[in-house]
Amino acid sequence: MIKEKIILGIDPGTTIMGFGLIKVVGKNMLFLQLNELDLKKYDDHYLKLKLIFERTIELIDTHHPDEIAIEAPFFGKNVQSMLKLGRAQGVAMAAGLSREIPITEYSPKKIKMAITGNGNASKEQVAKMLQSLLGLKTLPKNLDATDGLAAAVCHFYNSGKIEIGKSYTGWAAFVKQNSSSSPATKGGPKNNPIIDLRTKKK
Repeated sequence: MIKEKIILGIDPGTTIMGFGLIKVVGKNMLFLQLNELDLKKYDDHYLKLKLIFERTIELIDTHHPDEIAIEAPFFGKNVQSMLKLGRAQGVAMAAGLSREIPITEYSPKKIKMAITGNGNASKEQVAKMLQSLLGLKTLPKNLDATDGLAAAVCHFYNSGKIEIGKSYTGWAAFVKQNSSSSPATKGGPKNNPIIDLRTKKK
């Protein structure tokens, strides 16, 4: 029997959140959707986070993805921008985790490498390659949507490999991999104590 699954890819951001969905049938991938959540008209950062959470939940409940691939924030010099981007990513991840959907993070460089073979490829190059791979008739004006789609395709290419970045299958796994202040080892922290926040005594 041919295995089928749906992958939701997300490029989190506080200005635009791009997302794309693909369906995997055996070893083939089929394009389902790509779009974006435009947050530019909202000034309240907390309202933006609420909208990111709600839109991600809506996507999950509508399309029932089996897995989520999310682009990890790149490290920049602007600390405030990094903080906001990290929050946006965290909220999108929380939405997936609340529905018990496995989540895998990929660095922007790894996504570009998977799609184009060049870790320093431009957004335009990634979009054009996706257009060719998935037979897209047109590309959106803003390429944040194709960045979200690229995360999903990157996950498809990396499925079955031993090391595919940080991966979480639920709250317990997320807490386990993020409960140590020591530097992460390759493939994620190991031997960290499991902290179950739901049963922790006050």
